Amino acid sequence: MNICVIGTGYVGLVTGSCLSDSGNNVTCLDIDFEKINSLKEGKVGIYEPGLESIVSRNYKAKRLKFTTDYKEAIQGSTIIFLAVSTPPKIDGSANLEYIKNASKELAKHINDYKVIVTKSTVPVGTTHMIKKIISEITDVDFDVASNPEFLKEGSAVNDFMFPDRIVVGVESKKSEQILRDLYEPFMRKEDRIVFVDIKSSEVSKYASNSMLATRISFMNEIANLCEEVGADIGNVRKIMSRDKRIGKEFLYPGLGYGGSCFPKDIKALIEVGKTNNINMDLCSSVDKVNIDQREIFFNKIKTYFKSLKGLNFAIWGLSFKPNTDDIREAPSIDIVKNLLDNDAKVSVNDPAALNNFKNLFGDKIQYFENNFDVLNDANCLIINTEWSIYRQPDFNTIKERMKEKVIFDGRNLYNPKKLKSLGFYYSNVGYSPKDE
Repeated sequence: MNICVIGTGYVGLVTGSCLSDSGNNVTCLDIDFEKINSLKEGKVGIYEPGLESIVSRNYKAKRLKFTTDYKEAIQGSTIIFLAVSTPPKIDGSANLEYIKNASKELAKHINDYKVIVTKSTVPVGTTHMIKKIISEITDVDFDVASNPEFLKEGSAVNDFMFPDRIVVGVESKKSEQILRDLYEPFMRKEDRIVFVDIKSSEVSKYASNSMLATRISFMNEIANLCEEVGADIGNVRKIMSRDKRIGKEFLYPGLGYGGSCFPKDIKALIEVGKTNNINMDLCSSVDKVNIDQREIFFNKIKTYFKSLKGLNFAIWGLSFKPNTDDIREAPSIDIVKNLLDNDAKVSVNDPAALNNFKNLFGDKIQYFENNFDVLNDANCLIINTEWSIYRQPDFNTIKERMKEKVIFDGRNLYNPKKLKSLGFYYSNVGYSPKDE
């Protein structure tokens, strides 16, 4: 099939490259000339395992093209995916200006029947808004559809190739058949495609992410309770996870969720509720718990040290989760800002996100490529991200490097009893050192 993907950000590039890898001819369109030229040179610009190789392979095979030319991309395609950014406004609602502009521009170049698909995460009603925009510009026949992405950063290529489900909202049998044919290569073992109405498809993305965010915030509340009453959140989690109705996923407490999806989507869902006179009280509480969790963690550090002025803090992990360089809404940002506001010195390490952090903090902090070098003369080690290289470190080396043997672990990587036996003061989320 001939496909156009408008937007070469995270979602657009993964979508375009993976669809080309199944034999389709895909043109990725973006108005950013610099980004398009970089992609033509093989510079993906996104840290995502497997993405660079799949882009390179299909670009060389000429199944994947990059362009800034709307006419070329639209007229040569039957399916057009809208994968442009929908960033949050100050009030949390989704900014739809980019998707409106893209819809107006593509409408000028529709030369025959097209299926125009919203891939971006959008509020309910957006796909029909797009239909109205395009209909006012062209009278050429087209259909709209909604096909939300469910990609996890760090495993996006695998998620696209082996999806749990593919959700498609349609209004016509013609568009349904075209999109069923498109996704047929991904259904060889099991038919996991779900066709629904467009509005249900749009809501499903927000609802899914908000449910996962709710589990995270709930576990963080329980973890905070465990610290106060002397319980162990690890034991509580094990018991909960054995209930088949609850399951094992997203039951790990920590510093809260971050990234480009959960914070944005739950705020957008709250705003959709307000627009439709529905009080999203649970979602509002989930959002508040997530914001508060970082402050609760930082206050434990302040309570322990009393004054942070002049102290050296080493930080492991900057990205909001492992296997990505994405620092959007990352807990590490709030932790570092709080440390600097309290006149502390900060040194950081991360396998992928150092450059992004440099762009944010500049020379206010120190950056280290080696995770042990960052520990030299540190009064405290703070763990923000559960990268695999942090999971089983040489604790003797840590002791030799650090000025004080203090670890505040926001991801519960280590056994508290083991750390105490090694002479560390160790505090995580949901376990109180005072009870030892």
